[in-house]
Amino acid sequence: MADPKGFLKVTERELPARRPVPVRIMDWKEVYEPGDKAVLRRQASRCMDCGVPFCHSGCPLGNLIPEWNDLTWRDEGRAAIERLHATNNFPEFTGRLCPAPCESACVLGINQPAVTIKQIEVSIIDEAFARGWVAPQPPQRLSGKTVAVVGSGPAGLAAAQQLTRAGHTVAVFERDDRIGGLLRYGIPDFKMEKSHLDARLRQMQDEGTRFRAGVEIGKDISWDELRSRYDAVLIATGSTVPRDLAIPGRDLDGVHFAMEYLVESNRVVAGDAVTDQITAAGKHVVVIGGGDTGADCIGTAHRQGALSVTNLAIGRQPGETRPEHQPWPTMPNLFEVQSAHEEGGERVYLASTVEFLGNASGEVRALRVAETEFVDGRRVPKSGTEREIPADLVLIAMGFTGPETDGFHGESRPEVTSRGVIQRDGDYHTTVPGVFVAGDAGRGQSLIVWAIAEGRAAAAAVDRHLMGATVLPAPVRPTDVALSVQPA
Repeated sequence: MADPKGFLKVTERELPARRPVPVRIMDWKEVYEPGDKAVLRRQASRCMDCGVPFCHSGCPLGNLIPEWNDLTWRDEGRAAIERLHATNNFPEFTGRLCPAPCESACVLGINQPAVTIKQIEVSIIDEAFARGWVAPQPPQRLSGKTVAVVGSGPAGLAAAQQLTRAGHTVAVFERDDRIGGLLRYGIPDFKMEKSHLDARLRQMQDEGTRFRAGVEIGKDISWDELRSRYDAVLIATGSTVPRDLAIPGRDLDGVHFAMEYLVESNRVVAGDAVTDQITAAGKHVVVIGGGDTGADCIGTAHRQGALSVTNLAIGRQPGETRPEHQPWPTMPNLFEVQSAHEEGGERVYLASTVEFLGNASGEVRALRVAETEFVDGRRVPKSGTEREIPADLVLIAMGFTGPETDGFHGESRPEVTSRGVIQRDGDYHTTVPGVFVAGDAGRGQSLIVWAIAEGRAAAAAVDRHLMGATVLPAPVRPTDVALSVQPA
């Protein structure tokens, strides 16, 4: 284990400093300063190597957290990345984007600040890439079987890497012009620079995974044709249908879904030319939705030069300590100040949007907002509390309702559940023979760590379907977890 007395000697939680706000909003680079290795080892020493490490159960991937904490404390970085990669294909993604349910389950967190597990994780993988320890792992032999993975987000990429390493010939299809899904176009660079994604894709290409960008299944190639070409198909298209706000004025110019806005911004940051880009420059911006996507919109608006940014959340402001109904080791809903919130703007809770107000030209000019009240468990606008908030740009970031299924036809159309996700059994098999589903398309909107875990598990199910048995690890099954998920 790490230092047996480490958690007694080091009681403070230390994280790298974020770059000063006036500096970081001038560019799109990640917000954190480089970490200090001495601080990192000191934090790793706080890991207690518990008899029952609840951080394992907190992490859907089952990451071997005490083991790589110990190796980090001992300055054995190469061994640490081997243990980390044993359960997680992409720690460079989770170390930046995951909300760290493992830290909520940390035993030390009962009476001290939790171990900085997420920071230790990302430091291990960053050192591994810098030192050339992340090498391709091509299969020793090919199985002669072919698999099509539809969707190149974290679930699709995790499944593709596992299946390629198992010896199958894997092609990943992505309808966008670049591989990466929402990792590419939904996540701003200030949260994860795309060089990390590109480095991992190079490794996967060198292992033998084939990428087919700019190909939309159901349009460029029919699902029936895809099934006839490949021995198995895995759907990993994510949950991409946005939740709308059907109130008067919704059709006004200047009211957009968050992903419309973020995708265009990410394309411009990548060097693309976007005609009539949706931009916050010189505008009063209102973001509806208090989750991660809303925060991404806030940070993007600041960097584009918004005049003001107001973030509306329909519910109550979460508390700063665990509520009684969310005890350790569950992941509590706490008030969080993300880097985007530090950069300015106003956060308003108990705010119900009643109407979008427009000018004579059909452009949004304001929102009519009322205080939220709870009636029979429902959140409704409180009469007599209406007020107007000026807005030139409104971004709806209220989450997603499920995957897009319009492209499915005939025999290739899988059944969809009452929750709007693709139906599957305990082995990720849909109602269509030979077609599987993983990640948000089958689970519903969730976390990146769940997407990677399901991609790995679905890969094992596909391998078993093709070969009769599998040596691939299967960290989770759909029937092992509750169906309800928290919006990201």
